[in-house]
Amino acid sequence: MQRQINISYPVSLANSLKMNEKEFVNEIRMSSLVKLFELGKISSGTASKVLGISRVDFLESVSRYQVSPFGYSTIAEIDNDLANA
Repeated sequence: MQRQINISYPVSLANSLKMNEKEFVNEIRMSSLVKLFELGKISSGTASKVLGISRVDFLESVSRYQVSPFGYSTIAEIDNDLANA
């Protein structure tokens, strides 16, 4: 079963981003799923299924949003993980 979310927004918002309606809808979908992935709420596999793209394509896309595909937000977290490996 699928559900749909409707978001009201002024046309000027999409225009200010220099996007047409379809591009803006895709941007909202992608950015919301990237954020849920970043927060650890969903997996990359779940996000990619919702978006209808491959997991690899999703993981390659997250860098546009300054999100690590590895789940680390700082170098210190990586260093800590390596030290405990």
